[in-house]
Amino acid sequence: MTPRQSFFACLQRSPPALFEAALWIAVEHDKQVNPEAVLAHFKELQLRVSSGLPMLPVSELAQPLLRRMVELGFAQDDFAPLRPQVALLDKVLVRRRGQPLALAMIALELARGLEIPLVGVNFPGHFLLRVPGADHLLDPCGGRRLYPNDCRELLHRQYGPNMQLNAEQLVTATPAQMLQRLSRNLRQLHLSHDDYIGALIDAERVLELGNASASDYLARASLYQRLDCPNAERFDLEHALLLSDDPIQRIRLTERLGHLPPNSIVH
Repeated sequence: MTPRQSFFACLQRSPPALFEAALWIAVEHDKQVNPEAVLAHFKELQLRVSSGLPMLPVSELAQPLLRRMVELGFAQDDFAPLRPQVALLDKVLVRRRGQPLALAMIALELARGLEIPLVGVNFPGHFLLRVPGADHLLDPCGGRRLYPNDCRELLHRQYGPNMQLNAEQLVTATPAQMLQRLSRNLRQLHLSHDDYIGALIDAERVLELGNASASDYLARASLYQRLDCPNAERFDLEHALLLSDDPIQRIRLTERLGHLPPNSIVH
């Protein structure tokens, strides 16, 4: 199977193999990555984490697990500009630095292996974690507890004071949603470093995961524009136009489509 096929095979398992699927994303960008070897090495990390956890019921071990990760050197990468390695799990495991989502995926896999209840939360701008039934969330970058006021403050810091906290921002993320968010992150990171082919690999995966937005099609259209592929660009602009609810964006998309050469058919 290709890395992309292996990625989707992981999602089709019951339960989905989230962590392994993320490793197959890494393979798409670096053929030297060996998911089996990474998973074997991960067992050693799990043992090190487990040996430092307190004697508590598993329902109370999520925050100690995150603090144990900090003790072992895991932290959010603050280097600017961010590079793709902050989102590729094989690189994050080696460097112990990464984006909140990447750190959360490592924590979720550790928790799964140690039977500690923990789920992901697709919070805007900063991925979070939660123990099912708890009245707070957890920051994957250190384990800080976040109550509603903390979440509101985090949201305002990311998007400004007009952004309102709502229940949709606090729901549990599915494995597919997490992997789609990871793919969007990588798409942007590769684009910011002028790696258009790398960004295109991620943009295609975003769309293949389903429920894509107008902005997802527009992002791939812009990559095709940079790669001088007008037919593919037109396809994505037309899909973005169908999905867009913004009248101004629809006008701009229509104008952009009008500037493209007519579809060419090769026989």
